[in-house]
Amino acid sequence: MTDYPALTKALDALTLGVPHPIANLANASALLWQRLEGLNWAGFYLLEGETLVLGPFQGKPACIEIPLGKGVCGTAAERREAVLVPDVHAFPGHIACDEASRSELVIPILRGREVWGVLDLDSPYEGRFTEEDRAGLTSFVRVLEKNLFSTEASV
Repeated sequence: MTDYPALTKALDALTLGVPHPIANLANASALLWQRLEGLNWAGFYLLEGETLVLGPFQGKPACIEIPLGKGVCGTAAERREAVLVPDVHAFPGHIACDEASRSELVIPILRGREVWGVLDLDSPYEGRFTEEDRAGLTSFVRVLEKNLFSTEASV
């Protein structure tokens, strides 16, 4: 079981006052990779126009572009809500960047009311992500948003 308050506190310590969004995302993905078990990918996609573009991550090489509304990432961004998929093979339109992935959790990153990007977590285990993971990682993303956008830095 993941200690999400401790994970969120660690993220805050890593990113608070750091005016470099890409560096913050890189450290956030490394922190998730280090602390969460059963992952085969942990990273970010950043919204450019109507397309999510690959950002900092840990894991195998990944899809570079994902259109809004496509796959789990594009769906989460379009809906502006977290999407938890216990079995990616049952998700209509799933994009298989890594054939080993069996479950996925995607949480939008908001800058004000606008989608800025998404946190994407994949696992080779069906049913890896729970509602507890969704809630804990949503809190993680809220801290990331606060620290990314509290400075004048921009990507």
